[in-house]
Amino acid sequence: MTQRTTSRRSLLAAALAAPTVAVGAPLLTATPAAAVDPVDGCQTVVDWTPITLAAGVQNDPLSPAEARVIRLAGTEFLQLRGLVTCSFIADGPLGTLDPSIRPPKLTRGVCPRNNSQGVNSLRIEANTAGTVNVLGPQSTNKVTWIQLDSFSSVMR
Repeated sequence: MTQRTTSRRSLLAAALAAPTVAVGAPLLTATPAAAVDPVDGCQTVVDWTPITLAAGVQNDPLSPAEARVIRLAGTEFLQLRGLVTCSFIADGPLGTLDPSIRPPKLTRGVCPRNNSQGVNSLRIEANTAGTVNVLGPQSTNKVTWIQLDSFSSVMR
């Protein structure tokens, strides 16, 4: 009895053809991306607005501290961006959000800071009054800058 062998090329061709046959029809009849309902996509609810900084906190001239609210798949997120220089040796206020951005509950995230003694991040919280607080600095581990770009926290 002769044994039949299948080449790698024919196996690869069959593997590539099967998914195309299985999903080809739905892809051909799918709604174009431009026609998708924006409520289910990503929407800007409040565009980038400056954060009013507390005393002793300064904006980087090329990357000022700003906040916005987006809605992604029906969930609202508070996002921050920018770079600030500071001199925190204890928990304290970084600044205040614009009145158009007020979280309905305490919202928090983690942001990078200057690496000192192996500590390179700290907690940032925004409360219902719009105050943005820095948590984690110590007198033995001073925070000299904070990068806000990684902050994205669920608001509602």
